[in-house]
Amino acid sequence: MSTVYFTKEISSESLVRIFNELKIELKGNIGIKISTGELGGHNYLKPKLIRVLVNKLNGTIIECNTAYVGKRNTSSEHWEVIKNHGFNEFKCDIMDETGEFKIPINNGLQLKENIVGENLKKYNSLLILSHFKGHAMAGFGGALKNMSIGIASSSGKANIHTAGKTQNPNELWSNLPEQDYFLESMADACKSVIEYLGKENIIYINVANNLSVDCDCDSNPSEPKMKDIGIFASTDPVALDQACYDAVMNANDEGKIELIERMTKLHGIHIVESSEKLNLGSRKYQLINID
Repeated sequence: MSTVYFTKEISSESLVRIFNELKIELKGNIGIKISTGELGGHNYLKPKLIRVLVNKLNGTIIECNTAYVGKRNTSSEHWEVIKNHGFNEFKCDIMDETGEFKIPINNGLQLKENIVGENLKKYNSLLILSHFKGHAMAGFGGALKNMSIGIASSSGKANIHTAGKTQNPNELWSNLPEQDYFLESMADACKSVIEYLGKENIIYINVANNLSVDCDCDSNPSEPKMKDIGIFASTDPVALDQACYDAVMNANDEGKIELIERMTKLHGIHIVESSEKLNLGSRKYQLINID
């Protein structure tokens, strides 16, 4: 059974406090994977919230370009969004700006390889710092989605979204697979990243606030209907996403209905089921409140 820490307080201080509860030292060059958010969106994790923790770790905000046409599918426009959203106060790295490389996936559910940003090679350890919320294609986005789609290059994203049918972003939308195959492909991508860096070198924090049914990749997201829940942290991404999913499902909040419908309609929990099947973690967890 894995341990998931929780605090209802969402602040820069509580973010550091819950990180410290993990009692893990991230070593070497530390990448902090967040979503910088599509231009026009406003639910992404703000620099003010993450500032103290990022500076404590002397970490670099890492991202990759998107596979869909927007304001982050080219590096030049992505840098403009990074500046517009205030992340340029930190060290930032668009990891696929200079290229990409392939990580083989042995015994995956759908994929044979994952294609990630070239600059992932620069990092010795990662903090997967995710905004937990709904998602129009995955049902919900948490640590597992942030580690899979988020670290994949543009062509890697196409590879995951199409369950290996194409690596060309221009061909993505005409090659969408069965929903579960997409979710299993994200789990495969997570497996590759964990095996590449070593599970001891990655920790995970989910911030469950601004709980829109839409992702931060949406330039015009729906306004959240339910109240903020809190911050969750673990060394196990499977347990972490399961705990956040359970927190939404079990919330005493009538506003949860829309988000639950989004998660269940798209079978979002299957990424967690698939990741457990790949031995990336356990869906059984002990929740420890640090308030």
